[in-house]
Amino acid sequence: MINGILAAEELVASRVVSTFRSYPRQISAAIAGLLLCAGGGAFAVASLDQGVAQLPVQQVFESVTPLSLDAQSSELDQFSFTLFRTDATRASDTADALLGRLGVSDPAAAAFIRGSVDARQALFNRVGRTVSAELGHDQRLNKLLARWIPDGDGGFRRFVVERQGEGFWSRFEPETLDAGSRLASGVVRSSLFAATDAAGIPDAVASQLADIFAGDVDFRQLRKGDRFAVLYESFEADGQTLRSGRVLAAEFESNGRTHQAMWYQEPGQKGGYYRPNGDSLRKAYLSSPVEFTRVSSGFAMRTHPILNTWRQHNGIDFAAPSGTPVRTVGDGVVDFAGTQNGYGNIVIVTHRNQQQTAYAHLSRIDVRPGQSVEQGQTLGAVGATGWATGPHLHFEFRIDGQPHDPSTIAQQGGGVPITAAARPAFDKLASANRQELAAAFSVVQANAN
Repeated sequence: MINGILAAEELVASRVVSTFRSYPRQISAAIAGLLLCAGGGAFAVASLDQGVAQLPVQQVFESVTPLSLDAQSSELDQFSFTLFRTDATRASDTADALLGRLGVSDPAAAAFIRGSVDARQALFNRVGRTVSAELGHDQRLNKLLARWIPDGDGGFRRFVVERQGEGFWSRFEPETLDAGSRLASGVVRSSLFAATDAAGIPDAVASQLADIFAGDVDFRQLRKGDRFAVLYESFEADGQTLRSGRVLAAEFESNGRTHQAMWYQEPGQKGGYYRPNGDSLRKAYLSSPVEFTRVSSGFAMRTHPILNTWRQHNGIDFAAPSGTPVRTVGDGVVDFAGTQNGYGNIVIVTHRNQQQTAYAHLSRIDVRPGQSVEQGQTLGAVGATGWATGPHLHFEFRIDGQPHDPSTIAQQGGGVPITAAARPAFDKLASANRQELAAAFSVVQANAN
């Protein structure tokens, strides 16, 4: 500590001396003027020039030999660094294509992946799996990581390909996901899903927002400037988000009205969404049998695309790619699961009060007659079977066997309010959620300004 202070003092002193030696007369004149102005009298100012001029001066010369080109080249050869790149698997991927996108140029690594059953299963079995590569400055592969969430498992799996000497070895590693939450907000410019895309909110969360507020907000007639905030679960592994989870709280401002919802589960009961006053938001039916889609044909008269005749359309058609999961909109029992004429593959579910829903043109059926199903459970997948010109879902709502407009199905209530015993815990959580959503809205307001 003391040595450091002495060294600093010597450095300051040497700089002062150097300055005086370079500008003796100017500094003397400046000091004299300062003293005269401050005191208003005459002072005798001694010249500093003599003492400074007598200080010893030492010059140091040091020869420098530049490195030759060969030496510089040798130094560069010894320099190394590591690159990290991440991408997602595609349907058309091969070992060379995937490694190429990751910046890897390593024939030995490509050959290992092609020859490994585990590697092919981990990397090319599913589209959209996250793959990360660690490679050297020579573009050779050091390590490859693939991460995904197994079906029906709460954790995730990691597949590792790692260089060992001049070869490679691989292994599977089961791990647990790190659960957390994320807060996001957005402003509607054209549609809900365009706004959630702009805010970086996952499609699954956007679909939940549409389901939660289906009875309060007409998402087909949103206004420019409508805004929303949402708090949702996020599950991560190795510092990357692998999937989103349940919406925990949300607020939607539309057409001058504010709608709020939060998830709460009483001990020993099924969880659900509630308003801040404790009223249930649960509906007897979901508003749509498919997530994240659009209506292509409504409940009205139309020209049949195959028969070319004018006839009543007794349902709603949802345009969606073939293979898109189809879910039951309410609790019930499967009354029919099979093929019916122009409907193609169809599932009919019987609900309460002699109400039924029908799901037609399916590419596959995942349930059987007599099976009990819960709201949101997958029944099959979108297809183009029967009298269909392209992949879509034909959805019908029937009461006592007569067709009714399916767009009214989401208006039927089906939940009970929070009990008095759960009210204190519910109110505490509701207060915390309101504060977080208010913080999210402040970000939207700041961006707007």
